[in-house]
Order: sequence, then structure tokens, then C-alpha cells
Amino acid sequence: MKKKKNVRTIIRQIVREEVAMAIHEVITELKQPIKSQPQPQKKIAEKKTFTKNSVLNDMLNETASDGSWETLGGETFDSSKMNQVMSSQYGGMMNNSSEVNADAMIASMGENPNSVPEKVKDNIFNKDYRALMKAMDKKSGK
Repeated sequence: MKKKKNVRTIIRQIVREEVAMAIHEVITELKQPIKSQPQPQKKIAEKKTFTKNSVLNDMLNETASDGSWETLGGETFDSSKMNQVMSSQYGGMMNNSSEVNADAMIASMGENPNSVPEKVKDNIFNKDYRALMKAMDKKSGK
């Protein structure tokens, strides 16, 4: 019984010492001045009228004055990098493949590809809709 009391007092003493050291470290950190980098001043741009919608106009003016859009992705994109932008966004469409992976498409919709019958997959994903589109264009007068 006496050994347990001795162990308890030793543990309490060690905990007190550790807490005292941690508090001392926190206090010294709080006393040190905070080093911060000065924020660059934002440009004040005159408001332009882009649209008649005031909310949309405010958003467009805010975006235009912010300037962070100029270096999206860490670099400036201009017309010389259009191929890079287009291939990263629309690369799947540019490979001239009309084949659609029905299983991957169904899985991306959160369904089990094995639960969808093959007939449904063929009718939806591999159907040629050109005739339907021509009929719609003809009906609309285009």
C-alpha cells in the first residue's frame, strides 16, 4: 500500500513539472512579437457596368478588381496556353472516341454496373441519337 502512495506522489510531481514547463513555453511564445508579412494593397478599380443585373454586376466588378483569377493554378494563363487548358478540361472529348464506358458512367452515378441489364446499357449509352436530333431540328424549323 505504501508503494502505491509513493508511486502516486512521484507521478503527481512529474506531471506538475511537465505542466510547469509547458506553461512556461506558452508564456514565452505569447510574449514574442508576431512576425507577419504586410498584405499587398488591393487596387481600387472603378466600377464598370457589365450587365443590367445589379447583383451580377457587383460580382463581376469584385472578380475583376480582385485579380486572383489572373494566376489560377500558380501561373498566368493566356492564349498561348490554350491547348494546355483545353486538353486538361476537355481531353476526353478530344480523343475522337465515340465509345463510352457504360460501366464507368453508371458507377459514377452511384449505381452498381452489374445491376443494370446489358440491353439498357446499349440503348442508353451506345444509341445513335443523330436521327432524333435531326427530327428535333426539323420540327423546330432550323
